[in-house]
Amino acid sequence: MFDGFGQQAIVHIVASVFFLAVTWWALQSFRFDLFVKEPNSPKAKVLMIIVTIAIAQLLSSFFLDYLHSSQMLRFLFE
Repeated sequence: MFDGFGQQAIVHIVASVFFLAVTWWALQSFRFDLFVKEPNSPKAKVLMIIVTIAIAQLLSSFFLDYLHSSQMLRFLFE
């Protein structure tokens, strides 16, 4: 019953960290200075971290839901 839980946990952690890194890398080219008063302030940096986490969570959830759904397709024809 608990055979795949460890593997699922590893996939979730790896996907979350991967999408966090990709999102952070991609947001480095975004011009936050157009939207915040002081782009080098701690508040602006915290905002960028929060935006990165939110986007990475959305991407990770989409990827993991897609992976789960594609794995469940095998039960369609049984």
